[in-house]
Amino acid sequence: MPGLKAAIVPVTPFQQNCTILYEEESKRGVVVDPGGEVERIAAVVAERGIEVERILLTHGHIDHAAGAAPLKATLERSLRPLGAPPVRVPIEGPHEADRFLLDGLEEQGRMFGLPGARSVTPDRWLVEGDTVRIADRDFAVFHCPGHTPGHVVFFSAELRLLIGGDVLFAGSIGRTDFPYGDHDALLAAIRDKLYPLGDDVRVLCGHGPSTTIGRERTTNPFVRG
Repeated sequence: MPGLKAAIVPVTPFQQNCTILYEEESKRGVVVDPGGEVERIAAVVAERGIEVERILLTHGHIDHAAGAAPLKATLERSLRPLGAPPVRVPIEGPHEADRFLLDGLEEQGRMFGLPGARSVTPDRWLVEGDTVRIADRDFAVFHCPGHTPGHVVFFSAELRLLIGGDVLFAGSIGRTDFPYGDHDALLAAIRDKLYPLGDDVRVLCGHGPSTTIGRERTTNPFVRG
């Protein structure tokens, strides 16, 4: 990715890919889906000297969002020079249809034995057609429900890069066996919104290795063609 670097930090027992995207020269960037283990994420940010401008959430599941509020607090403290005005690191996304999941993160943390999970209300809910900024580049927002009602993904036409969360995986798709899941909606989102982006588009997935749209279009057993 010309000028843009990605650091992937697998977090929580679910091995969710927290992605830190930043511009190589300016060191400005974002953290996508900090699901937990905030100290590890913050350590990578500090080690690489990254100035985190915002935290992005693809959806409201605990392994993607439970560390957002603690990370925001940690970064706002660490990025503020002594005596300077407060630094804001806004949380953006997902779609507001996932509000019930974000409201219940602390309860989910107790259920799954994940300490430190905190419920969170984003500074900005996202809808289809919005854009988010990542190191001076615009990423388009697509609403892709099915895994959760409010799942969103982020796409850069310039970089041919999709940050896909738990919509599309290498050889698989997101689970839809939750009470609020919708298998048909997920397949429709993949076919109608993601596959038309182009076979050359690289997909950073919420779990497992990255892939490409072309590879999944031809080989994914759940949604081909």
